[in-house]
Amino acid sequence: MVFKRILVPLDGSILAENAIGTATALAAGGATVMLLRAAEAHVLPGVDPTEMQVDVVREAEEYLARVAARLQRDGIKSVEASVWYGAPVSAIVDATQLRGADLIVMSTHGRSGLGRLILGSVAEAVLRSTTTPILLVRASEAPRDVIRGAAAAPVNAGV
Repeated sequence: MVFKRILVPLDGSILAENAIGTATALAAGGATVMLLRAAEAHVLPGVDPTEMQVDVVREAEEYLARVAARLQRDGIKSVEASVWYGAPVSAIVDATQLRGADLIVMSTHGRSGLGRLILGSVAEAVLRSTTTPILLVRASEAPRDVIRGAAAAPVNAGV
């Protein structure tokens, strides 16, 4: 399958940026890489909420501009960057639909247990909210669950 528009949601973390390499490899056939950052201001008492929103969006735009420039230097011809104000899951789902992405490539932070319960899983929520194919990239630094007590069966045993 040839992809034309690949959405890469970023949150500013190195873990999230692990998806960029996979997305650019898939885009080598001429697809557009669409970088997306959701921005939300967490309003503090005594601080102008409008000013906080403007600052959060500006910082996100500057971050995406740096990432886009890096991709273009690396030879990706078509790179788009956009900041969506709001929660990450709705921003990703809405951007996918409205911008016509035919693939989402995103990193998973690999949270489990209490961390996942408290922080949630953006990747899982996106998966449940869209029919667009999603390629999840797991960073080697992400924590892994270890399955205990299950013996691994040999593949093709007795053949």
